[in-house]
Parts: sequence; structure tokens; C-alpha cells
Amino acid sequence: MEGLYQVRIGNELKTYYRLDDIPDKFDNLIRFEPKIPEGPHTEEEHEFIESLSDIMKSIMERETR
Repeated sequence: MEGLYQVRIGNELKTYYRLDDIPDKFDNLIRFEPKIPEGPHTEEEHEFIESLSDIMKSIMERETR
């Protein structure tokens, strides 16, 4: 999933543009901004948008601090 994602690893802020590029372990999730398609949205796009909270929670489970 494309977007803008930032995590803190030690004293460094790392920026990623694909969700799959975020490492399995990091200190903190700083920024979670997935690319959301322009509206009007299809039913499938609405389901995707509604799932973003769960996706963010699953990424946050990788935090080590």
C-alpha cells in the first residue's frame, strides 16, 4: 500500500513510501498516511478506507517501545 509512513529506529526517523517496506521491528510509528483514492468511492474503496484503522493497529504491534 502506497503512502507516507515514518518510524523511529533509535535516534533516526526513517521514511517509507510503501507499507511493505516498513521493517518488522521499530521503536515507534510516527506517521501513517496511506494513499486514499479520490472520491466518489466505490463500495470496495469504502471497505478499504474502513480497514485502515485495523491496518494501523497491526503496524503498531511491531513497535518495540
